[in-house]
Amino acid sequence: MLSSLRKFSSSIYAKIFLGIVAIPFVFWGMGDVFSGGNQNTIVKIDKKNIPTSEFINFIKYSANTNNIDENYIKKILYTFIGEKLITQEINNLDIKISDKSLSKIIKNEKTFKRNNQFSRIEYEKFLLKNNMNAVSFERNFSEQAKKDMLFKFIGSGIVSPYFLVDMSYNKIKQTRSIEYININEVLKNKSKFTKKDIENYYNQNKELFNETYKTINFINLNPKNLSESEDYDNLFFSKIDEVDDLIVEGKTFEFIINRFDLNEYKSFTVDENGTDKDLKKIGDNDKQLIKKIFETGNNEGMLELIEDKEKFYIFEIKEIDSIQKTIDNKSVQNKILLNLEIENKRTMVSKIINSINNDSFKKEDFYNFSKKNKVNINKIKINGQNDNSVFDSQVVKQIYDYSKNKVIIVSDINLVESYLIYIDKIQTKTIDKESEEYKKYLSLTKANLTRDLFKTYDDFLNKKYKIDINYKALSGVTNYF
Repeated sequence: MLSSLRKFSSSIYAKIFLGIVAIPFVFWGMGDVFSGGNQNTIVKIDKKNIPTSEFINFIKYSANTNNIDENYIKKILYTFIGEKLITQEINNLDIKISDKSLSKIIKNEKTFKRNNQFSRIEYEKFLLKNNMNAVSFERNFSEQAKKDMLFKFIGSGIVSPYFLVDMSYNKIKQTRSIEYININEVLKNKSKFTKKDIENYYNQNKELFNETYKTINFINLNPKNLSESEDYDNLFFSKIDEVDDLIVEGKTFEFIINRFDLNEYKSFTVDENGTDKDLKKIGDNDKQLIKKIFETGNNEGMLELIEDKEKFYIFEIKEIDSIQKTIDNKSVQNKILLNLEIENKRTMVSKIINSINNDSFKKEDFYNFSKKNKVNINKIKINGQNDNSVFDSQVVKQIYDYSKNKVIIVSDINLVESYLIYIDKIQTKTIDKESEEYKKYLSLTKANLTRDLFKTYDDFLNKKYKIDINYKALSGVTNYF
């Protein structure tokens, strides 16, 4: 439900603030821990007590309650507190929306338009599909609109000077002439592993070669097979609720299949990558669903109702089987060789980085490294941060983080590609105020300024409110789930 509502927030400020609102409390000083034994209050914001029951309802509304642990509850508490602070700020600023204004906002939403005009039918279809009534939807929508008004109040009115726009443009568009050595080419001449190396790695890391296979039964629930209809109507959703209730009651997959005459279900025995024991892949249509099922369920006999891309499924984990792959397995040997190569690469890269950080790896060392390891030095020109013709975007971004005449090491996140690079020339770029691109970079610069402003606003909230968490009540919430 919440995901549907969030689609309405088109403000760039809302999107920026949404990214920081769930994060900052991790770094906040949360005040004193409650010393009393009262567990009816989960948190106190200044002098206002927030009931534990309200936090429990927030968790139920926001999360899959079958996959909750202590760390997750702590994280969602920070989000909960963030929502409360935003609400408090809205009240302090006396931000209100009249019924007339709310009606205009709703009628201007594209979701409810047909032929560019507000359609009551589209509106009712939306409510029906999301199993909501107009009163609760409009209340929630009004609260979201108030948040958007708060974000705009904080972030609107920012005027970006030309020099900042020009800096943003230059950072992305400047060209760089570099020389580079592919570390993989260096390791190719050095990474020759013996049979003994492979055996030692396998014996020391056997747990890496345990493969878990799950036998899964699942079926897509749709109006046609559940309510003999073509529409997602009230009857369909009432059937979905009935299925959910039966699962809570502990009914089996077979019971539900028979109860609703659902005969065409699928069954797989696969690993988390959608590969069976004969190394055959399941169809692409089911691959993402299988991955989600692996993330959701880890218990044999588990039965669950899930929603994925606006489709409903029930699945049962029939059996879980863990298999120890032997060293004779070709995929095991390949994985060992890859890991040994990565270890070698990590050692070499770390050694070079230490030399660079100690300012003992200069341009001359760059050329000597090439001669010593008998690898070529390649020369290219990168035409801006969006030029991925030679390196991927991660590597290019790292190159643009350093200044001219620097020797650096860059790599992708998995160390698959690593390069020793010398930055030879940098050609700066200047943007024309009259160009079409200027508007684009003006918006980008304004977004960056707004983001920084929201960080400052977060610091302001940090000093403005005293927050005391009742950790005894928080422990009780953890036990509740």
